[in-house]
Amino acid sequence: MTKIRVVVLGLSLSSSWGNGHATTFRALLRAFAARGHDILFLERDVPWYAAHRDLKNPDFCRLEFYADLEDLDRYRDDIENADAVIVGSYVPEGVDVGRYVQRLANGVVAFYDIDTPVTLAKLERGDYEYLSPDLIPDYDVYFSFTGGPMLDVLMERYGSPAARALYCSVDPEAYPVLDREKRWDLSYLGTYSPDRQATLERLLIEPARRAPHLRFAVAGPQYPEEIAWPENVERIDHVPPDDHPAFYAQSRYTLNVTRADMIRAGYSPSVRLFEAAACGTPIISDIWDGIETLLVPEHEILLASDSDEIIDVLEKRPEDQRRAVGDRARRRIVSEHTAAHRAASMERDLHQAIRHRHQEQPFALVVES
Repeated sequence: MTKIRVVVLGLSLSSSWGNGHATTFRALLRAFAARGHDILFLERDVPWYAAHRDLKNPDFCRLEFYADLEDLDRYRDDIENADAVIVGSYVPEGVDVGRYVQRLANGVVAFYDIDTPVTLAKLERGDYEYLSPDLIPDYDVYFSFTGGPMLDVLMERYGSPAARALYCSVDPEAYPVLDREKRWDLSYLGTYSPDRQATLERLLIEPARRAPHLRFAVAGPQYPEEIAWPENVERIDHVPPDDHPAFYAQSRYTLNVTRADMIRAGYSPSVRLFEAAACGTPIISDIWDGIETLLVPEHEILLASDSDEIIDVLEKRPEDQRRAVGDRARRRIVSEHTAAHRAASMERDLHQAIRHRHQEQPFALVVES
């Protein structure tokens, strides 16, 4: 395939603090660069990420920071001359950034939505924080971390020329299986979110209260101080990506909790699901449409809807069955859901859009969910 020069304007590449975008971009773009493509990542320089940067000099792309929209103009030539420019969700002043890119770019312009159900819920409320409906038809490709019926909504209701599923993924080399002594019976890794908290309460905090002989952990920033954590729940404010494999390796099971908008939409796996599975840690997940297309319930992943089901798994499932679930999940993820798989998919869709822009062939509306 021909080399593609890509400019990405994303929420963050440099800091994984308080967001899942950074690790998603790192895995995807590293794999994309390994396919021979050239990448410039432009990140808004904001204080909360500047204070927590854990990747300052990536070896797979050029990383630059801009202060505001006016400062972004320093990269006008890069944007104008790129084969493709990708704008991500939750980029500060994303609507203005999108308009700027669509006005300047001579190549393909794409939107990568790592928050699709949240985005569309915001659009329905008239909340245009980082995307507005009028921008969608002028993005040549809408890469969506949600698949399934949501892709039809993007094309039929919002006029996207081509909505393509681009799920999160994992770099298996960065998320290996480690041999560690088990420290927790059930762990959860994720930034605080109000619409996840009720599920976390039901599937981890309440089981911890009812089973004081078991050990639990919740890792991630921004949890309110007023939350009453049981004594057998260890709180960890932040686990940097390099330490994720060790965190998972110390967990007998780990919990996957999905945001409310994602549950309603279905087909919205979080990056943590892929990362934990790659580490061979058995996952217990809340339930949503489409999860069975990624991992087979009761074979590669366990599903739970209440505290009783969680405690039943933690106390009664034999150890060999526990390990087998994690092993099978790892095999499935490594064979189908790595960053290399996603990079190949993105490359194919960008080349198709480039050919369409050059009028070499029609851009067929073939949706992969």
